[in-house]
Amino acid sequence: MTTFAALDGTTLAYRTIGGGEPLVCLPGGPMRDSAYLGDLGGLGAHRTLIVLDQRGTGRSAVPADVDTYRCDRLVDDVEALRRHLGLDRLDVLAHSAGANLALQYATRHPDRLGRLVLVTPSTRAVGLTATATLRQEVTRARADEPWFPAAAAALDSMVGGWASPEAWEAIAPFFYGRWDTAAQVHQAAESGQRNEEAARIFGAEGVFDPSATRAALAARRGAVLLLAGEVDLGAPPGLVAQLDELIPHAEVVVQPGAGHYPWLDDADAFTAAIAAFLAGPAGA
Repeated sequence: MTTFAALDGTTLAYRTIGGGEPLVCLPGGPMRDSAYLGDLGGLGAHRTLIVLDQRGTGRSAVPADVDTYRCDRLVDDVEALRRHLGLDRLDVLAHSAGANLALQYATRHPDRLGRLVLVTPSTRAVGLTATATLRQEVTRARADEPWFPAAAAALDSMVGGWASPEAWEAIAPFFYGRWDTAAQVHQAAESGQRNEEAARIFGAEGVFDPSATRAALAARRGAVLLLAGEVDLGAPPGLVAQLDELIPHAEVVVQPGAGHYPWLDDADAFTAAIAAFLAGPAGA
């Protein structure tokens, strides 16, 4: 672990994996310990992964001002990391809720962002939400799974307005391409990895300005990869396709059989898609 000081003095930590040009990796959650990313399926064979623990998570310090957990305030931490690394531009990979942070960084610092990889991205920053129809497109593909009846019933109860802890536990298989031992261990670790207070503040009222973010994406000329999981409940491929329509030079890859954590479902397919993109032209 290496540490650096954020603009407000908070000590932030990151771990380094692999070799080659740096690739800054922003975790999701929101506000989840980056440990859940593991080694991103061995992606460090192609790039040096700079895996950030966001403030108040993992080995990064808790800030004095909890309002700095807001996604728009976290942009300053990414910029501080760029300066710490001594880079003119950052290539960034962001997962899930981390995509909102990456998109806000692209809005405020467009000239400092190189290649951008958004993995099973949350789309709150651009004002897109997954409809029941988009979610049904991925859930009905799992109808033959032994866990499906309980998971589907729990999901129906949540759509109706009741989201008990038991319901969240029951729908967990919908976020993985295979509900095997590795997936169950990964899911079981989640509750101990998330800063719940920070997660509530991350997307507080007024944090996102979809119009401004959409305008910035429309003007972007740098390369963008959107990687969706074929059976991901969290970021269904249909939702990722809508995000693609907002970014003129984006490329979409739908990883077959993958859920919300595609590096767990097929590490080779995951790393191959991202490595090929990173090796291509960066755009203007």
